[in-house]
Amino acid sequence: MPRRARIDAPGILHHVMVRGIERRRIVKDDRDRSDFVSRMQRLAVETDTAIYAWALLSNHAHLLLRSSNYGLPRFMGRLLTGYVVTFNRRHHRCGHLFQNRYKSIVCEDELYFCELVRYIHLNPLRANLVSDLAELESFPWCGHAVLLGKKILECQDLDAVLSRFGSKVGAQHAYRQFVADGVEQGRRPEFSGSGVEETDGSQGASDRRILGSSDFTEHILMETSGSNETRPRGPLSGVDLGQLVRQMCDLAQISVEEIRSGSRRAKVTELRAKIVLELVKVRGVSQTETARQLGVSLSAVSKLVRKAEGQVA
Repeated sequence: MPRRARIDAPGILHHVMVRGIERRRIVKDDRDRSDFVSRMQRLAVETDTAIYAWALLSNHAHLLLRSSNYGLPRFMGRLLTGYVVTFNRRHHRCGHLFQNRYKSIVCEDELYFCELVRYIHLNPLRANLVSDLAELESFPWCGHAVLLGKKILECQDLDAVLSRFGSKVGAQHAYRQFVADGVEQGRRPEFSGSGVEETDGSQGASDRRILGSSDFTEHILMETSGSNETRPRGPLSGVDLGQLVRQMCDLAQISVEEIRSGSRRAKVTELRAKIVLELVKVRGVSQTETARQLGVSLSAVSKLVRKAEGQVA
């Protein structure tokens, strides 16, 4: 059976997994590990790709990221190809290092964002690379240490993760406890696209490439079904979306940073809704790109649009 096309559009959240061919090691020493992480860092910053969680293990790696206009295939292609070339040269080998192509699962933010951050960051503990949570906090090859301030990695979006756990003062403590509460969960097959049956539509949409509700799945498939889903349509052609958002924020005397911070202050939520409707309903921008521009989930954008159309209370 031919493999299905990969789903991608700017603003989509992906759980990406790469594995060594025949389960072989993809890193042999800390120099390899440093090369992989530094490549990920440079490329993410260069392409405006947000990294939320990551873990580099002996024979596989996990990333939770939000794709940009650059696109997930190009991002991963450059990351893995550049790494393999250097790895092969260093270790006097040739040929493939990774098993087939990388795997990516599109994820619904509101249901799975925090769960995936936790699941990915507990990988080193499940793989026995660290003995306990205390050791995990200082493990350098995982984003958990970054979120707790033990390691600095410019490309990892700390605010986007920690803001989900409360105020700045208590967010790290709440996040640490959340991770601890997940230790007993073990492996979660559904997070890697396993154990999810596809349906004929009679019980709602389902797709192994997507982790989310049936409504979310239907929306993603609709948003990405055309060949031009990542490009603005109609009257927006040639307009800088970032500049448009900044102009609307300036008029309302609210910073772009606050709009993208997830703030629920009344004036901020009102402006956010106004920008969503301007981009989606007036300018014809895709909901995935609108979500990326505002730093919110695709579900949040979809809900605002439906509310404007009178479909939700």
